[in-house]
Amino acid sequence: MIKKLALFLFFLVFSGPLFAQELNGKTNAEKKVFIDNLLSKMTIQEKVGQLRLVSVGGDLTLNKVLDQIEAGEIGGIFNTIVEPDLSQMQERALKSPNKIPLYFGFDIIHGHRTVFPINLGIASTWDRSAIAKAAEVSADEATSDGLNVTWAPMVDITRDPRWGRVSEGFGEDPYLTSEAGRIFVEKMQKQSLADKKSLVTTVKHFALYGAVEGGREYNSTDMSERKMFQEYLVPYKAAIDAGSRAVMVSLVSVNGIPATANHWLLTEVLRNQWHFDGVVVSDHGAIRELINHGVASDPKDAVRVAIKAGIDISMNDEYFLQFLPELVKEGAITEDEINQACRHVLELKYDMGLFSDPYRNLDPKLNIETMFANDRLHREEARDVARRSIVLLKNNNEILPLTKNKKIAVIGPLADSQRDILGSWSGAGRANLAVTPLEGIKRAVNNSKSVSYAFGANLSDDANLYRFLNLYGETTKFDHRSAKQMITEAIGIAKKSDVVVAFVGEAEGMAHESSSRTNLSLPATQKQLLNALKKTGKPLVIVLMNGRPLTLSEEYAQADAMLETWFLGTEGGNAIADVLFGDYNPSGKLPMSFPDNVGQIPVYYSHLNTGRPRGTENMGKYTTSYFDSPNDPLFPFGFGLSYTNFAMDFSLSSSEMNKDGEIIVKVNVENIGNKEGMQTVQLYLQDVTASVSRPVKELIGFENINLKPHEKGEVEFVIKYDMLKFWNDKMEYVAEPGKFNVFIGSDSRTQDKKTFSLLDK
Repeated sequence: MIKKLALFLFFLVFSGPLFAQELNGKTNAEKKVFIDNLLSKMTIQEKVGQLRLVSVGGDLTLNKVLDQIEAGEIGGIFNTIVEPDLSQMQERALKSPNKIPLYFGFDIIHGHRTVFPINLGIASTWDRSAIAKAAEVSADEATSDGLNVTWAPMVDITRDPRWGRVSEGFGEDPYLTSEAGRIFVEKMQKQSLADKKSLVTTVKHFALYGAVEGGREYNSTDMSERKMFQEYLVPYKAAIDAGSRAVMVSLVSVNGIPATANHWLLTEVLRNQWHFDGVVVSDHGAIRELINHGVASDPKDAVRVAIKAGIDISMNDEYFLQFLPELVKEGAITEDEINQACRHVLELKYDMGLFSDPYRNLDPKLNIETMFANDRLHREEARDVARRSIVLLKNNNEILPLTKNKKIAVIGPLADSQRDILGSWSGAGRANLAVTPLEGIKRAVNNSKSVSYAFGANLSDDANLYRFLNLYGETTKFDHRSAKQMITEAIGIAKKSDVVVAFVGEAEGMAHESSSRTNLSLPATQKQLLNALKKTGKPLVIVLMNGRPLTLSEEYAQADAMLETWFLGTEGGNAIADVLFGDYNPSGKLPMSFPDNVGQIPVYYSHLNTGRPRGTENMGKYTTSYFDSPNDPLFPFGFGLSYTNFAMDFSLSSSEMNKDGEIIVKVNVENIGNKEGMQTVQLYLQDVTASVSRPVKELIGFENINLKPHEKGEVEFVIKYDMLKFWNDKMEYVAEPGKFNVFIGSDSRTQDKKTFSLLDK
């Protein structure tokens, strides 16, 4: 055995990286030997290079990047998805002193070439198979496009729709967000990173980005430790437990300390408590921003603070290469600290198979203009996920589904926008191949003469908004006719129709990073258009395209029917038509509460009770209420209608449970309508009395069941002891004896409950 090990080490030392490339997929011991050997040969400059993640652009031209790669001064590239540039970069990396390959990353948030609904839409499916399909197709296309890493999933919980990045996440709830994040990690990374279809996930943004004060981008977050661990940290932990090999750090301060400088967060919690052994990546420019935060005196100090806190990789900061070698020489940072960060990067590359096959996903002849965007299978899958994402909010007198022989007026600034239907973070998608709602409706009726179209109104009359939107590099359509001319045209078309379908909402750039809003109502131009259309007396179907909950009380009252479609991606127009004409029965449920007005924010279903809850008998006006507004949201979490109706009742297997036991919840579901449809059965729990106040209810399970008209079915849940645990006043994760209410329903308003007791034994 000793002779074999000695022989192995002899060949390893003298053969270098070329021999080591054959080691991928072998034991952890062999991996350690390989990386130890590699580190022993690397200079400080090369080690720091592995900690640099850069993007080509500005002063950092492609030629400069290529030269730095060959010098061993860059470890990864992001935002380049153009061949033959990728292959050329990897070729130069293999000419570097130790021939360490590059990895390539990109924001693949809700699809790559084939764009799926925004994540808020994907979450609206409440369908694990749909979530999985979006993740699988995304990874398939991205890896075929030469990429190895994505900056996803984004699992920041948010309860403030003023925040623009609401569109990028999965909503307000820890459990639903955790399930979506877990599935994304499992389906993107596969069983092994060596799988050529494996795309390394980077769960983000650690932590609490979605809880910024006032919903204002890059603002601060201040939160109790219990609330963090009980709610906001849960989805990050779920994604890490699922195996995510990278974490991206948030751009905000957490309880007064920027996350990028937060040793407690990045080392004590992430590394020591959660045992995360992957790579920790700063967000774009975050290290230099530590100076603005006031926790670093200059760029050199910012680098020191970030490394000491637990950052491994610097995203698009120029300072690591400039200052880290000097800081090591001065003793402000130890070489062991650099080695540890570098080891995390090298281990990831090793496990990805890059040492054995640096060109594993690269093809210099790849034609990105046609790749996958026309793939029929992927487009069919995107269409299916998109229609599952649509939420029916209102359907008076069963106006929907429409019959295909009606004269339909399609009106609105978003009805024929290929760019907007893709949504934010869809940079690799091809807008020219996206199906707009107008196109989808025309295809569905097979008679374009029965469909009339009018632009109707500009998105807004605010010139500053257009300037802001066009900063993203896209040109939002603007009609230079007067508002009166556009509305007159729309009214003329509406009067000749049997039904009006109005597409209103936001441009995709209004629901994006750095797109915070204080006013969540539709712009005045769109309101004026809807008012005019309503006055025609024609049935009015309002179709929303947006990336966040909006305040829609007036529009809800006007609409005969209302659909929430979010931004549905490449096949969005076809998916909308499927639902409008009943080829698919809508089954989506809201992953976020829609406020009645912005003054209610934050509004979410799992709030704590108070000593003077609203509705308490004999309490008079002294209750936790607004005197000028309802307490309840316009649409609650979990809400969504169908073209059919369902009845549910349920039972518990026992009225008592001990530590080693479980409660089985059996739900009988019946489709009592006349159309086949899918119902999402939602399971909520309330800990009635505990050592700290507990939420009025919390989602702990959901399952879908598809039933034909008048068909009956059964859904079963199992409540286990660990599902009853919470963080108590001593920050211990415990379950306490007492009563628990179990709620079953079709949304979070359900009051249908049964009770069991957890015994003290």
